[in-house]
This record gives sequence, C-alpha cells and structure tokens, in this order.
Amino acid sequence: MVFDRVLIANRGEIAVRIARTLRALGITSVAVHTPSDAEARHVREADIALQVPKYLDIEAIIGAARAAGAQAVHPGYGFLAENPEFARRCVAAGLVFVGPPAAAIEAMGDKIRAKATVSAAGVSVVPGATEPGLEAWTDFPALIKPSAGGGGKGMVLVRSAAELPGAIESARRTALAAFGDGTLLIERYVERPRHIEIQVMADAHGGVVHLGERECSLQRRHQKIIEEAPSPFVTPETRAGMGAAAVEAARAVGYVGAGTVEFIVDGTTGAYHFMEMNTRLQVEHPVTELVTGLDLVELQLRVAAGERLPFGQDDVRLGGHAVEARVYAEDPARGFLPTGGRVLALREPGDGTGATPAPPATRPHGGRAVVRVDSGLAEGGTVGSAYDPMLSKVIAWAPDRDAALRALDRALADTAVLGVVTNVPFLRTLVAHPAVRAGELDTGLVERVLPELVGDDGVPWDVLAAAALVFHALPQGDDPWEVTDGWRVGAPAWTTWRLESRDGVHEVRVRGLPEEAAEVLDDDGRPRPARIRTRRGVPGERSLGVTIGGRTESYLCVRRADTLWLGRDGASWQLTRHRIGDPGDRPGAAAAGDGVVRSPMPGTVLLVKAEPGDRVSEGQPLIVVEAMKMEHTVTAPRDGIVSELTAQAGRPVDMDAVLAVITAEEAT
Repeated sequence: MVFDRVLIANRGEIAVRIARTLRALGITSVAVHTPSDAEARHVREADIALQVPKYLDIEAIIGAARAAGAQAVHPGYGFLAENPEFARRCVAAGLVFVGPPAAAIEAMGDKIRAKATVSAAGVSVVPGATEPGLEAWTDFPALIKPSAGGGGKGMVLVRSAAELPGAIESARRTALAAFGDGTLLIERYVERPRHIEIQVMADAHGGVVHLGERECSLQRRHQKIIEEAPSPFVTPETRAGMGAAAVEAARAVGYVGAGTVEFIVDGTTGAYHFMEMNTRLQVEHPVTELVTGLDLVELQLRVAAGERLPFGQDDVRLGGHAVEARVYAEDPARGFLPTGGRVLALREPGDGTGATPAPPATRPHGGRAVVRVDSGLAEGGTVGSAYDPMLSKVIAWAPDRDAALRALDRALADTAVLGVVTNVPFLRTLVAHPAVRAGELDTGLVERVLPELVGDDGVPWDVLAAAALVFHALPQGDDPWEVTDGWRVGAPAWTTWRLESRDGVHEVRVRGLPEEAAEVLDDDGRPRPARIRTRRGVPGERSLGVTIGGRTESYLCVRRADTLWLGRDGASWQLTRHRIGDPGDRPGAAAAGDGVVRSPMPGTVLLVKAEPGDRVSEGQPLIVVEAMKMEHTVTAPRDGIVSELTAQAGRPVDMDAVLAVITAEEAT
C-alpha cells in the first residue's frame, strides 16, 4: 500500500466505516467537517480533522487534503462521490481519487449515454426513447426519468397517453431543480419488477470481477429500505449471466474500482435489463462484504494504489445470507416526515464497531449469526435537517435467509435512539411481513402493503405505567411527609400522574414506593403490583427494569426535567409530565383544534404565504418548511383569522414548534 494518509470527503456512517478500514491498514485518516459537525462521530474517530465551509466545496476539500499531507481522497457516497470534476481536480492537485476515472463517471452518470454504451457492448437494456421522441411514446405503462438524476428523484410513472404531457412537465421541473439538467428519457415500465444489482470490482490492469448480487426491491418512493445478499430469486445461472453483463458494462467504460450495475428484473420471467451504473461504493455494500468475506473499502484503496485484484472470478465464493436495514430519522406515523433532535441516549446492537467479520466459511463461531452496525450516531450529537436522514445501518449475517431475518429483527429490537424519532418499529414490521419472509418481493410491495406496516396506536398502557412509576419514584425532599407513597391512616392513597404524548394527555394512578412495593391501576381499574429497579434519584439514565403484574420489561431510559424518553423493542416514546393549566386543558383544545399551527418536522422555513390578520380557510397553504431536501406545506387547521405568525422565511424551526395561530372569527 503506497498511502500513509487518506482524506475522507464525507460525513456520517460512511465516513466512520472508511476510517475503520484505514485504521486496520495502519493508514492515518483525515476527516473534514462543517462548523455544525465539529463534534460529530466521524470527526471523533478520525486521526486528523479539518474544517471546511461545506462538503460540496471542491477547492476547500482539496485544500484540506493538501494541508493534511494526504496522498489520496476517498469520497464515500453522496456529495462529490460521482462528480467527475472533483475526480479531475484531485488528480490535477496530485491526489489519488479513490474511485473510477472521471471519464467513466461521466459515461455512466448520463443515463442516456450509459444505455447506449452498454447496449453497444451487448448488454440488454430496457426499451425506451430519448428526447425529442418522448411525446410520441405509445407503449404504456412507462417511466419517465431525468437523464442526469439518481435516487428516484424526478421519476414519474405514466399509465396512459393522456397523462404523458403533464408527467413530462413535472419530471422536467424536478430534474432542473435537483440536477440542473432537464433532459429526460422514457422507458417501458415493468409491472412488479425486482431491483437487483451486481457489485463489480476492477483494477487498472484489466482485471474485472463481480461479487454476486444484492436484492434491493424493498423500496419506498424509489428509495431502498432493506437489502440482502444473495437474492432469494436469483438462480446460479441467472447470477452468472447478470454478473457477466455487469462485467462487460464496466469494461465498456474502462472502469476502475468498486461499482454497482443495477438491473430491472421481471419477477415472472426472470428477464433482466440494464438500468444504470453507480460509480461509487453503495450504501448496501456491507451485505456483499458479509457473504464474500471481503473488505470492499480495502480493495478500493489497493486498486487506487495501482495493485492488481488479489483474486479472480473463480475465487469468489458466497457463504450464508446477509440482510441490511437502513435506520432513518423519520416518522412513519406522520407520513415519513424527517425528524431530528439531540441524541439523549443510544443503544446499538452488536459491538457497534462496524468492523467487517472474517469470511463466513472460516468464521470460528460455528455458524452463529453475526450482527454488524455501521453508524454515525453518538450520544450527545444532534440530528439536524441539513443532510440525508439516514443515521445508521443494521446488518445481520446467518447461515441461511430465515436465520438472517430473525437475527436482523432481534438486532433492531436491541436498537434505541432516545431523543430522535426513527423508523425502527416500521423496519421490524416490514421484516416480519409474510411476503418478505417468503422472498416474494418487488419494488411496489412496500407501497401496496403500507397500511399494514404503519400504525399509530398511541402509547401502550404498560409504557405509560412505567413512565408514571419513574416520576413517582423521584425524590421529593428530605421531609418524610413529602414522600409520594400515598401514605394515609388506614390505607395508602392514589396519586394521579398526567403524562403528555403527541397523542394527548394520559392519566395513570400510582400508590406506594415503586422501588419497594407499589401498585398501578390498569385500564380496567384493577390494581396491579408494580416495581422498578433503579438507583433512587437516578431513574434509569441508561437501563431500567419495570415489573407490572409479574411481567418485567427492560427499557433504555433518560429523563430531562419533566420529560422522559423510554425505549423498548426498537420503539421509543417521549412523555412529559403534564400539570394542571398546561396547554391541552383549555376547553376544546386538541392536536390542532385550538388553531395552533405547528411544524411537522425540524427544518427551515422556506416560504410564508400569510400575514397577521389574514382571513384563511381550513386546508389553505400557510407555510412551506424544508428539511433534508424535502418540502412540506403546512396548512390552516380551520377557518379563521391569523392572530399570531411566528414563522419567518429562512429561519430554522424545531419539530412541533408553533408557526402560527388561527383564531375563530367570532372570537376576534
């Protein structure tokens, strides 16, 4: 290896993952960070860290690499990873770009050019057309795509000729806004397709191999959620054919490094067609690492340093099964809107190191399941709205698919992020769905069964009881008359605790001392014996055991003043002590019934469409909030007058922050 210092031009979990391979190889890691990321986990885990204005500032990042004495730059994924100008600027500055040549990035970055290139190499592509032939397309259903795009942005499904003009206009508008290029293409839409991709690795000496496939069909809005390797659908013969096609696609553009060739596959016939090539490391690369026993980042570095691939195609062996779930800062119960906040307490399964285990065939654990976590989270860190909402990835390996899915579910149940709402409960429900268990997947499955996967049944009674017991156990002072055991002459009295969640205000009645012997009233009004196991005065800053009616549950628990976060089985709940006179006690008050307009997510106010004193109607757009490149329009909850307006364009807002108040006309 010719590198002794490498700069990582990225942040979050991928920067942490790259740094760990660098450390294992004895290479000094250099992190970059913006001012708001100065305390981020990837900064803490790097050997050297330098501040840059933003992660997309090419000159600043190259300047940081040179200032740190780095010989190479690893772009990770996202940001500048597929920017050919960045690759050229690195080379011009005397730095090795750990990725393919700029020409290969350009060739595969344009979908129209990529299809023409691989088609000339004999690789099957989805039938389609480019401009100016879009308006004349007659084969429906069809899918319109931005030529310069990725990640599903700007893709529009068209089912009839009548829908085509409007769809083209919408797709072009999105493409211009997202990529600065409105060029579009149209392709035949495959009903209920599977999304399967092939990992390739190439060196600068003509060596190109594939490392098998990944099943990426579990998606929502064209964004992957859960990936696995190998695919439960692909036969050895299909794998060989798709792998050979992927290798030819890479050869066609003189590819060097790690890349992924994506195919759309007919779930009935098995016919596959080239869709696109991602000229970088993929988010889901860990499942390939776990079934091959290879460290893809190490291979990237060695190939970038000029080394030959240390193996040939016949040496690649797939062992066992691996499944990955992406943990996002989003709230499925609120339409998957981005969330955020401060990480008050964190529990991640496995050792949390993100280290790549040894090859499955040689593991000393005798076939036991292995859990890996690639994470950018750290206690005390803040999840903001400026970047992608993906926080971490939980990956499980086992000798077979059923065991891997079970291991992933257990690992997700052991995950808790207190202070930030995540999609972990949704992931557990998805993993347990019968179609997923059976391997009957397609890219539309999640959307079709979404009502089965997303539910907001409120806070379970036993969680409310646990929270009330924690508050009840808090020391009230040295005066024995202030102890909240409910002592009375004759029999203890009940204490009523009012707890507020986003569902409303709940009442729980408790008597006795929870750390000795207490009781709570259940939903049917029956007393249940209850006890909590924690040090008095420090109610579960980390781990809390709660026994109610003979059943014990374990929680991750953290309290901040009158607010308590509890985490269990992958879910988390925020409960605040509600006192008489707090909002919600007013007659007619409800989530929005009192006319209070709140931000549905943490973000930045983009646009304010009303003024104080304006008369508005229920459902009328008032404010546009942006977070993580997603816009959300907040509407008036009822007819009335804008009596208060605190939202200002350009200002950041927290989730549930008050933006405006709409007062009924008769009240004014």
